[in-house]
Amino acid sequence: MNTPLEVSITIDTEFSIAGYFDNPEAYPPVAEPVVYGTVNGRDEGLGFLLETFERYGTDATFFVECANYFHFGDEPMRSVMQKIIAAGQDTQLHVHPIWLTFGEGDQFRQFARNDYCSARSFEELHAAFSLCVDVFQRWANRRPDAIRTGSLVTDETVFRVMQSLGIPLGSNLALGVFEPSEPHLQFHAGRHRIHGVTELPVFTYRDLNIAGRTRRKSLQITSCSWPEMRHLLWKARRAGVENVVILTHPFEFFKKRNFRYTELTRNRVNQRRLEALCEFLRDHPDDFVSADFGSRVAAWTASEKSESYLSVPTAFTVGRMLHNRLNDTLWRY
Repeated sequence: MNTPLEVSITIDTEFSIAGYFDNPEAYPPVAEPVVYGTVNGRDEGLGFLLETFERYGTDATFFVECANYFHFGDEPMRSVMQKIIAAGQDTQLHVHPIWLTFGEGDQFRQFARNDYCSARSFEELHAAFSLCVDVFQRWANRRPDAIRTGSLVTDETVFRVMQSLGIPLGSNLALGVFEPSEPHLQFHAGRHRIHGVTELPVFTYRDLNIAGRTRRKSLQITSCSWPEMRHLLWKARRAGVENVVILTHPFEFFKKRNFRYTELTRNRVNQRRLEALCEFLRDHPDDFVSADFGSRVAAWTASEKSESYLSVPTAFTVGRMLHNRLNDTLWRY
C-alpha cells in the first residue's frame, strides 16, 4: 500500500429551476444564490469551498452545469467557472437536460421536457451533450475530460454518446442515489471501462439500520457524518481501495428557508465536515491524497479496478441520523 488512496471531492455546480414549470410568472429560475449562498456579505457556498480547498491544499473537481446557458445565456455561470479556474481547481461538465427546453429553434424541439439523461435516444442525447460540450469549451477554453449526468441518472446510452464525443472519463453512477436498470452498470466504486469510457462511480457502501437491514448509501458531505467518513476512508485504505469519489454541491454549505433561496444561513455542520475531511487528507499524506479528474485522465484510463463493497456499523448510522435531524430542524444549529 505504498501508493496513497486517491480521494476525489466532486462538486455539482448548478442553478435551480425553482418552480418555474409550476408557475412561470411567479417563479423564474434562480441562479447566483444557489451557488454563492451569500449571508451577511460572506459567500457560504462556492466562496467557502474555494477558500477551504486553498487553506488545506486540496484538489477538487467542480462538475459545472452548462445546459443552463439556454435560459440564462453565458452569464452568470461563465463567471462561476472562471472563479473556479482562477482558484486552481478542476472543472468538468455537468448536464441537467431540462434546461435545453428553454432553447429556441427547431433543434430544441426534440428534447423531452424532463431532467433525465436516461431513456433518451442516442441521437437526442448526442445532440444534448454536443451542445453542452460547446458551451463548456467556450467558457473553459478547452473540452471537458469528464461528464456527470444530472442527478446521476444514467443508462448505457450515456456511455455510448460519451465515447462518440471522445470524452474519456465519467462519474455518472451513485447507486445510493439512482440505480440503473442495466445490471452491468451497477458499480459501487472503482474504475470501470464502459463503451470505452472510464467510469469512476461515487463511492457507495452498505449502511446498516437499527433493524439490521442493509441499504446502499453513496458518500456525500450532506448525508454522511465526519466519523462515518473517516471510518470508511480508513477501512477503504486497509482494503486496498484506490479511488474514493465523494459527492457534494455548493448549496449544501448553507441552509435555505424555501425553494426560492430568499433567506439563507450558514450550514455549520456541513462546513465543518468538509474542513475535517480536507484537514484529514492534509495530515495523512502517506495514506491519502486529493485527486481531481483533469489531472488524472491518463492514469485512470490506463486500467480498470474493482473494489470491495464496504459497510459501516449500525452505531454510525444512528449517530449520523441524529446529527442530520438536528441540523435540518434547527436553523442556527
